[in-house]
Amino acid sequence: MNVSARNVFSGIISDLTEGDVNSEVELTLPGGDKIVAIVTQASVLSLALAVGQPALAYVKAPWVMLLSGGPDGRFSARNQLSGAVAGLSKGAVNTEVAIALAGEDRLHAVVTNEAVLELGLKPGAPATALIKASDVILGVPA
Repeated sequence: MNVSARNVFSGIISDLTEGDVNSEVELTLPGGDKIVAIVTQASVLSLALAVGQPALAYVKAPWVMLLSGGPDGRFSARNQLSGAVAGLSKGAVNTEVAIALAGEDRLHAVVTNEAVLELGLKPGAPATALIKASDVILGVPA
Protein backbone atom coordinates (compact mmCIF):
# COMPACT_ATOMS: atom_id res chain seq x y z
CA MET A 1 0.00 0.00 0.00
CA ASN A 2 1.28 3.47 -0.83
CA VAL A 3 0.44 6.30 1.56
CA SER A 4 0.94 10.07 1.52
CA ALA A 5 2.53 10.18 5.00
CA ARG A 6 6.25 10.93 4.62
CA ASN A 7 7.13 9.01 7.78
CA VAL A 8 6.41 5.29 7.91
CA PHE A 9 8.03 3.42 10.80
CA SER A 10 8.00 -0.34 11.17
CA GLY A 11 8.33 -1.85 14.62
CA ILE A 12 6.98 -4.19 17.25
CA ILE A 13 4.26 -3.29 19.77
CA SER A 14 6.13 -3.23 23.09
CA ASP A 15 3.37 -1.92 25.37
CA LEU A 16 -0.40 -1.52 25.21
CA THR A 17 -2.43 0.32 27.84
CA GLU A 18 -6.11 -0.12 27.12
CA GLY A 19 -8.79 2.34 28.19
CA ASP A 20 -12.55 2.52 27.82
CA VAL A 21 -12.37 4.96 24.91
CA ASN A 22 -8.71 5.37 23.92
CA SER A 23 -5.64 3.20 24.28
CA GLU A 24 -1.93 4.00 24.31
CA VAL A 25 0.20 1.83 22.05
CA GLU A 26 4.01 1.87 22.22
CA LEU A 27 5.92 0.75 19.13
CA THR A 28 9.64 -0.05 19.42
CA LEU A 29 11.66 0.58 16.26
CA PRO A 30 14.63 -1.60 15.23
CA GLY A 31 17.12 1.05 16.44
CA GLY A 32 15.50 1.17 19.89
CA ASP A 33 13.52 4.40 19.52
CA LYS A 34 9.91 4.22 20.70
CA ILE A 35 6.85 5.86 19.19
CA VAL A 36 3.63 6.14 21.19
CA ALA A 37 0.22 6.40 19.54
CA ILE A 38 -3.16 7.13 21.04
CA VAL A 39 -5.86 5.18 19.20
CA THR A 40 -9.47 4.33 19.92
CA GLN A 41 -10.33 1.11 21.69
CA ALA A 42 -12.31 0.23 18.56
CA SER A 43 -9.06 0.45 16.55
CA VAL A 44 -7.27 -1.82 19.05
CA LEU A 45 -9.98 -4.42 18.51
CA SER A 46 -10.37 -4.06 14.74
CA LEU A 47 -6.60 -4.20 14.15
CA ALA A 48 -6.16 -6.94 16.79
CA LEU A 49 -3.30 -4.98 18.36
CA ALA A 50 -1.26 -6.91 20.92
CA VAL A 51 2.18 -6.76 22.53
CA GLY A 52 4.73 -8.53 20.35
CA GLN A 53 2.83 -7.87 17.12
CA PRO A 54 4.48 -6.01 14.23
CA ALA A 55 2.87 -2.68 13.37
CA LEU A 56 3.44 0.45 11.31
CA ALA A 57 3.34 4.04 12.54
CA TYR A 58 2.48 6.80 10.06
CA VAL A 59 3.23 10.48 10.71
CA LYS A 60 2.79 13.26 8.17
CA ALA A 61 5.88 15.50 7.98
CA PRO A 62 3.99 18.77 8.71
CA TRP A 63 2.81 17.28 12.04
CA VAL A 64 6.42 17.06 13.29
CA MET A 65 7.84 19.93 15.38
CA LEU A 66 11.62 20.38 15.65
CA LEU A 67 14.04 21.51 18.33
CA SER A 68 17.69 22.22 17.73
CA GLY A 69 19.94 20.09 19.93
CA GLY A 70 18.53 17.68 22.46
CA PRO A 71 15.29 17.87 24.43
CA ASP A 72 16.50 20.24 27.18
CA GLY A 73 13.00 21.27 28.24
CA ARG A 74 9.85 19.47 29.17
CA PHE A 75 7.16 19.15 26.54
CA SER A 76 3.66 17.73 26.38
CA ALA A 77 4.46 15.90 23.14
CA ARG A 78 4.69 12.21 24.08
CA ASN A 79 7.20 11.39 21.33
CA GLN A 80 10.62 13.03 21.54
CA LEU A 81 13.03 11.49 19.03
CA SER A 82 16.60 12.77 18.90
CA GLY A 83 19.15 12.39 16.14
CA ALA A 84 21.22 14.39 13.71
CA VAL A 85 20.13 16.37 10.67
CA ALA A 86 20.79 14.11 7.68
CA GLY A 87 19.61 16.47 4.96
CA LEU A 88 17.70 19.59 4.02
CA SER A 89 15.53 20.12 0.96
CA LYS A 90 14.68 23.83 0.71
CA GLY A 91 11.61 25.08 -1.11
CA ALA A 92 10.25 28.58 -1.65
CA VAL A 93 8.54 28.73 1.77
CA ASN A 94 9.29 25.47 3.60
CA THR A 95 12.18 23.07 4.04
CA GLU A 96 11.97 19.32 4.43
CA VAL A 97 14.36 18.28 7.20
CA ALA A 98 15.54 14.67 7.42
CA ILE A 99 16.76 13.48 10.82
CA ALA A 100 18.80 10.29 11.20
CA LEU A 101 17.53 8.33 14.20
CA ALA A 102 19.13 5.31 15.85
CA GLY A 103 19.45 2.37 13.50
CA GLU A 104 18.35 2.90 9.91
CA ASP A 105 15.31 5.08 10.59
CA ARG A 106 14.91 8.57 9.13
CA LEU A 107 12.30 11.04 10.30
CA HIS A 108 11.10 13.86 8.05
CA ALA A 109 9.66 17.20 9.10
CA VAL A 110 8.41 20.12 7.04
CA VAL A 111 9.12 23.47 8.68
CA THR A 112 9.41 27.03 7.44
CA ASN A 113 12.67 28.24 5.94
CA GLU A 114 12.76 30.84 8.71
CA ALA A 115 12.59 28.11 11.36
CA VAL A 116 15.55 26.31 9.78
CA LEU A 117 17.61 29.49 10.06
CA GLU A 118 16.44 30.31 13.61
CA LEU A 119 17.19 26.77 14.82
CA GLY A 120 20.54 26.61 13.03
CA LEU A 121 19.62 23.33 11.36
CA LYS A 122 22.33 22.01 9.06
CA PRO A 123 23.63 18.56 8.16
CA GLY A 124 25.18 16.89 11.18
CA ALA A 125 23.57 19.23 13.73
CA PRO A 126 21.73 17.55 16.61
CA ALA A 127 17.95 17.89 16.47
CA THR A 128 14.92 16.51 18.27
CA ALA A 129 11.52 15.83 16.74
CA LEU A 130 8.37 16.29 18.82
CA ILE A 131 5.26 14.37 17.78
CA LYS A 132 1.98 14.27 19.66
CA ALA A 133 0.78 10.72 20.28
CA SER A 134 -2.58 11.67 18.79
CA ASP A 135 -0.82 12.53 15.50
CA VAL A 136 0.46 8.96 15.03
CA ILE A 137 -1.66 6.64 12.88
CA LEU A 138 -1.16 2.90 13.32
CA GLY A 139 -1.54 0.12 10.83
CA VAL A 140 -0.74 -3.58 10.73
CA PRO A 141 0.84 -5.57 7.92
CA ALA A 142 -1.63 -7.47 5.78
